[in-house]
Amino acid sequence: MSLKKSPWIIHYDGSSCNGCDIETIACLTPLYDVERMGILNMGNPKHADVFLITGAINEQNKPAVRNIYEQMPDPKVVVAIGICATSGGIFSECYNVAGGVDKVIPVDVYVPGCAARPEAIIDGINEALKILEEKSKKLKEMASGAAEITLEKAAPDDAGEILALQKLAYQSETEFYGDFAIPILTETIEAMREDFKHADFFKAVMHGRIIGSVCVVSDGPKGSIERLIVNPVYRHHGVGRKLIEYVEKHFAEVNRFEVSIPGRSRRNIIFYEGLRFQIFKKEKTSDGAEKVYMKKEVHKWQRDKKIQP
Repeated sequence: MSLKKSPWIIHYDGSSCNGCDIETIACLTPLYDVERMGILNMGNPKHADVFLITGAINEQNKPAVRNIYEQMPDPKVVVAIGICATSGGIFSECYNVAGGVDKVIPVDVYVPGCAARPEAIIDGINEALKILEEKSKKLKEMASGAAEITLEKAAPDDAGEILALQKLAYQSETEFYGDFAIPILTETIEAMREDFKHADFFKAVMHGRIIGSVCVVSDGPKGSIERLIVNPVYRHHGVGRKLIEYVEKHFAEVNRFEVSIPGRSRRNIIFYEGLRFQIFKKEKTSDGAEKVYMKKEVHKWQRDKKIQP
């Protein structure tokens, strides 16, 4: 069955005045009756397809919003309802307000207004369902092998799209730091273009859009892997693995690849272990966190056995 025929939503009030919450609840009343479209309001994020958020994001609700989003299964869409959720509204300059929802998680549909009208909310949900259906279709194509993923070297003209993908992909990683001002999220397009002069970027493209990327700095027989990113929608479908294998094939002169990972990022450590990387060093950073260094020795006979992705 198509997801848009029976979408389940979950609603979270960030820090609103409850004006948008009242209008959201009004959508469930007999006057608007969104249930006639198969829409059900759920309390469990693991059952939800659409995440509705009202109110601005502050320091207290950041973890809750990320937690709900990460528990939702893919594909999923996020709808920011009201001017506070879209940009922070009149609270945007408050000391404890981060801004709109997109400061914490990716947003698919924005419904401005103060308060947003029920008609606008329903229209926003309908737009979100179109995006949800498209995401579902692409995931099914990837799972079946019908979607063709092209792996190739990126050009400086791709810097803008890679930078946007980088900020999207690393939003979930910031939970390990509790700091959304880390350099990788605040990098500018100028700095990204400068990086192209000193490193090689590779991209995974599907349907004309970049869904994954990796940066490699090579120095003779050693290569350093940096910023392996995959669009959250397409994770767990082997895109990251294909990028690493493509890099290993591309750098014929490199016989040792290294990567550094935050010690708390257990899932990334497991990912690289699955690619036969081994931990060879651990060290403490200036802020007391642990950094793990992993390596992989690659020999010519191993490259020859691999099939070009």
